Amino acid sequence: MVLATVSFFALAVFGLGAVSVATDRDIISVRGLGPVPGAVGMLVAVIVFALVLAASLRRTPLTFLSVPAIALATTLAHLVAVWAGVAVGSGDLIVATAVVGDLIGGGASIVILAAAAIAAWGGIALRRTRAEHPRWPWGRDDEE
Repeated sequence: MVLATVSFFALAVFGLGAVSVATDRDIISVRGLGPVPGAVGMLVAVIVFALVLAASLRRTPLTFLSVPAIALATTLAHLVAVWAGVAVGSGDLIVATAVVGDLIGGGASIVILAAAAIAAWGGIALRRTRAEHPRWPWGRDDEE
């Protein structure tokens, strides 16, 4: 679960950076707002991703059908957190709504959705295969 959560964060940051470079503008481009709403949004997205993935990994049978739910919950949590951060930071609900609309229309939410889906799939795949740490011949406890 930890590897999947770190993977989600890394994929999301890389993807958002790629969108910013490709469009040649900031992801949240409101004058005087600062980086706090984006950071809060990402923090909330990581927490929600980890919690929903953990709940999904406890279910039996473990299926990949929970991947869309994890991705949607993560993306919606990111949007709500950014909206709340902008609303508090700017004091204007219209600006907050416009920022969230720009996240959706500008591709940032698609990046979050895709990163969450890829990382959730990887986390579930690791659990389904019962992956373990590699064991070297000299690290085994058995006597030969």
